[in-house]
Amino acid sequence: MKHYYIIDFDSTFTQVEALDELARISLQHHPDKQTVFAEIDRLTNLAMNGEISFRESLNGRIRLLGANREHLTKLVGVLKKKVSSSFHRNKYFFRQNKEQVLIVSGGFKEFITPVVNPYHIGVEQIYANEFRFDDRGNIIGYDEKNPLSEEAGKVKLLKQLDLPGRLFGIGDGYSDFQLKESGLIERFYAFTENIERKSVSEKADHITPSFDEFLYVNDLPRAISYPKNRILCLIVGEVPAIAAEILKKDGFSIRTKKTLEEKYVKDVGMLLLAGDQEIDEDQLRRADKLKTIGYLGVSKGKVNKAICNEKGIVIFDDKKSKKRNAEFIPRRMAAFINNGDTDMSRNFPNLLLPKMNRSHRLLHIHRNVPGIMAQINGVFASNEINILAQFLMTKGGLGYVVTDIDAEYNARLLSELKKIDNTIKFRILY
Repeated sequence: MKHYYIIDFDSTFTQVEALDELARISLQHHPDKQTVFAEIDRLTNLAMNGEISFRESLNGRIRLLGANREHLTKLVGVLKKKVSSSFHRNKYFFRQNKEQVLIVSGGFKEFITPVVNPYHIGVEQIYANEFRFDDRGNIIGYDEKNPLSEEAGKVKLLKQLDLPGRLFGIGDGYSDFQLKESGLIERFYAFTENIERKSVSEKADHITPSFDEFLYVNDLPRAISYPKNRILCLIVGEVPAIAAEILKKDGFSIRTKKTLEEKYVKDVGMLLLAGDQEIDEDQLRRADKLKTIGYLGVSKGKVNKAICNEKGIVIFDDKKSKKRNAEFIPRRMAAFINNGDTDMSRNFPNLLLPKMNRSHRLLHIHRNVPGIMAQINGVFASNEINILAQFLMTKGGLGYVVTDIDAEYNARLLSELKKIDNTIKFRILY
């Protein structure tokens, strides 16, 4: 049965509410613009939370805008830079599923179409409102016959479309949830990458902090193999706020604590420590999901490097105690998780890797013993895998090989790579 993906635009496909951004452009020189901005924002949120009708909100916002075609051109330029990160990195998904993706929005085609077109979403797949203009190009209203201008407009539209297949809805607002409430879609995913509306997420079938998460739970092709929002990043001690901001913006799940609490040991994937913190060796041995440690200080004597090597944990530390390292160390940790980079690691062979498109990247950490590369490549050969690129570095007793492949792989390949003698850790990056 054919699957359709019904995707909202404002605060979902893009990080912002387009009419709010249009207001900032059109009211730039208005003498009381802050008051008008606040009223537009209030009307947006009342409708998104289901407290007033969509049409009441829309009428109020357009009346306050005072916008024209020139303002819309500027808006499109802004929105193209505000596409949600997880949608942007999964551009290939839209190319593969261009006939099954529908943008359904209470926004307007005039700014939605040029923003989503580069993602292989054609005009025929976009359902939205349309402005009315006067002879001078000023916005004077909208097409009130369009069902999307009405209360429960998305419900009315999908009833008209009567799509033959399974429907999945992704959005942040009450109008998106109404599709689930009406029974027209199979599952509703509350998208919270940009904003979480509790009144909506509490009713969702699944909360998806990123589009990666949606693709992951539905086993769909995606840019990264494991959603970053599922990787717990624990920040311990007095760490500058900028460090948490960087990692949170990158999509990781952040917890900030005074100490490494026992309840987090089995689940922590990234650990960022203040300079006065020490890691208990027993906890470190039991941290089986831990992939990287960032230390805002000299790690020697405070983090057991031998245990980290045994478990394939990459350490980045701040040997010279430079102020900028509150930003630099988190970025190095993120680069390892995102791209496999170990450049400037304290304990691992240093690799700075190119980014590859339309390929799979596999990371293999192993003990540096003779013959292991022959075993790894033997597995690829026996599974008829074409290697696009391969990078190998060693440091002492550690070996780190990164392999980019261009073929579909099966579970047998992954199982065989994990079972190679002297394997420490194996990970599919994307």
